[in-house]
Amino acid sequence: MKKTALTHVHEALGAKLVPFAGYTMPVQYEGVTVEHETVRKGVGVFDVSHMGEFFLKGEHALALIQKITSNDASKLVPGKAQYSCMPNADGGIVDDLIIYMINDNEYMLVVNASNIEKDWNWISQHNDLGVTMENRSDDWSLLAIQGPKAAEAMQSLTSVDLSAIKFYTFEITDFAGLPNVIVSATGYTGSGGFEIYVKNEDVEAVWNKVFEAGADWGIKPIGLAARDTLRLEMGYCLYGNDIDDTTSPLEAGLGWITKFTKDFINAENLKKQKEEGITRKLVAFELTERGIPRQGYEIVDQEGTVIGKVTSGTMSPSLNKGIGLGYVTKANSKVDSEIRIQIRKKQIPAKVVKLPFYKG
Repeated sequence: MKKTALTHVHEALGAKLVPFAGYTMPVQYEGVTVEHETVRKGVGVFDVSHMGEFFLKGEHALALIQKITSNDASKLVPGKAQYSCMPNADGGIVDDLIIYMINDNEYMLVVNASNIEKDWNWISQHNDLGVTMENRSDDWSLLAIQGPKAAEAMQSLTSVDLSAIKFYTFEITDFAGLPNVIVSATGYTGSGGFEIYVKNEDVEAVWNKVFEAGADWGIKPIGLAARDTLRLEMGYCLYGNDIDDTTSPLEAGLGWITKFTKDFINAENLKKQKEEGITRKLVAFELTERGIPRQGYEIVDQEGTVIGKVTSGTMSPSLNKGIGLGYVTKANSKVDSEIRIQIRKKQIPAKVVKLPFYKG
């Protein structure tokens, strides 16, 4: 198991550490519900240094990104980020990622920890354009400072106006006494905040300054369990659960990042799928009776026929009810469709709802 540069800090804080994506990661400190509430109402800090960072440079960097990703990266300007995915040749997804345009001909791709090697090999395999590629995943740490009070709590650490950094934009600026830090409004919780990219050797000092600066705002460290409940309340996909090598972006509701105005890997087949229509769809559902849906549970219709599977599920701390995502047949995918979740020997009633679950 790899460790992040902050693993010893989490141990000292009494975090429960678990193996995750090849790393030893803090899953919780005080408990999921209290950590979840801290982010929804105040400010909390996640160590997400397990994420991967690839840097692409050169005159054909954009052309390579356009070829391997489904969204239209030509819309980016320096200081802007974009959510996208890399389709594979079989109609599924290699990974979802965030593309940051740092300068003309210079980009950073942030990929999922479990897919670093797979993604690197995939992009390298398609790099016939002479683009310079650097995998700096092992050198960089990433702190996600999330919550409605994040901008106010962190303002003393930087000269840039944090409240002016809009969602999916970033600044390369001073932060916590360091120059040239990427401060990005690309969090995955739905409660605002920032992601801070720093070198491994600097991250502990930054972590300490972040907690000093946020003390008056009740800042707390937050584990991956609360990160999961927070992203699920927003309906954000998690690779390995809701999307993978077998799910198409169109089935996963990611048509909005699948732009047929350009050519990309497997675009023709995905375009055909769009024209012909999908047969299954990722839907959001809420249980209408008590129960907690979990990944892998069967979804059945009113007659008890299996129509799909839960991909992510939890007891929502904000709504105090069971919520989840899962693929179902197209006929059962409309909002307000009544479905049932097979929880052990019981079929618990649920209904398909519109995202996000949490309206804030």
